[in-house]
Amino acid sequence: MDAQIDFLQWLEPDMALKILTYLDDSADLIRASAVSRYWQNIVVSNGLSKHLCITRFPELASITRVDEVSHDNSEPSHNSAEIEHRAYASLFRALTSFPQTYCIADPVSASSTDNYPEESIINTLDPRDRILHRDSYWSSTGSDDPEAPETLIYNLTASLCVISEIVLHPFQALFQMDFPIYSSKAVRFRMGHPKSRDELDHDFMETQECADDKFIWTYTSPIFPVARENRLQRFKLPEPVVCIGGFLQIQLLGRVQVQAADGKYYICVAHVQAIGRRLSPAFSVEFSEPSNSVSLKYDAVEFGLTMSNVSSGRNNSLSTSLLPVQPPRQLAWGNLQDFMQMVQAHPDGVEYEWVDDDEFEIV
Repeated sequence: MDAQIDFLQWLEPDMALKILTYLDDSADLIRASAVSRYWQNIVVSNGLSKHLCITRFPELASITRVDEVSHDNSEPSHNSAEIEHRAYASLFRALTSFPQTYCIADPVSASSTDNYPEESIINTLDPRDRILHRDSYWSSTGSDDPEAPETLIYNLTASLCVISEIVLHPFQALFQMDFPIYSSKAVRFRMGHPKSRDELDHDFMETQECADDKFIWTYTSPIFPVARENRLQRFKLPEPVVCIGGFLQIQLLGRVQVQAADGKYYICVAHVQAIGRRLSPAFSVEFSEPSNSVSLKYDAVEFGLTMSNVSSGRNNSLSTSLLPVQPPRQLAWGNLQDFMQMVQAHPDGVEYEWVDDDEFEIV
């Protein structure tokens, strides 16, 4: 029988490490660590899984600690290097393999609202064209300055999401002369986390207060031009972005439409959504105040269940039929399957009430 030789052991340690850093998939790193104890030591002790994650998703560099969730009474592992290896190897697979879905859960605040609650930011998350005989949209207050910006802030469906695309539909006022479209000139996106969770107990929508200064924004996108058209517009980020903290800000830059009634510039948005991968419940993050250090929580059991569903073709991602795709917007709820999937997208529970528009009259 021929003798087997581990070629990495014949190399200088730095050279062996350099070779393994060329592996660009966490599954390959897992396989490499199973070859021998020597290979495993190189992969684990040098944090190659973590390095791979941060190289592909730089936002993850802010994580300072990794904790693995235990589902039994067994003694937890105290080998932080092994925990990090398992967590980051699984995280990389989640970031690239978990199903795509809609990632906005709830609105937080708008920098201004013209007529609250009729023109509230909450309307931007409803796919219906009209609600109770009224057009569904958010409207800013009027401004004499065409460069005056506006912001919309949303809470995502998880504290850890990877966002690849944001969609936005400018509103066309078909009830006004010449059917004006109140789009912004451009749009920019920011993602981050609250400075303090306690401050988010406040209802910024009800008090019509801007919450921009309540957050730390860790990612800012390039500026995208917005077409002055009544259609769903897709803004694909240069690279998928990991949102650590679970909040999205949409900056609407510049105004193009004057309202004839008062001669002021407005911005109106009919629909907003973010498309990406929700990483909970397999992964979540926690912030320690006041240092804002970030802990990654890894649940191996939930990760295994999600990957099993992905492999079998079962997932909770939404079909794109919930989004308006052709102007003018003429979308109702869509089919029953889409509605059930939307309910499942809110794991914390959301109450829905069926409303018959014919039972109401506009006063």
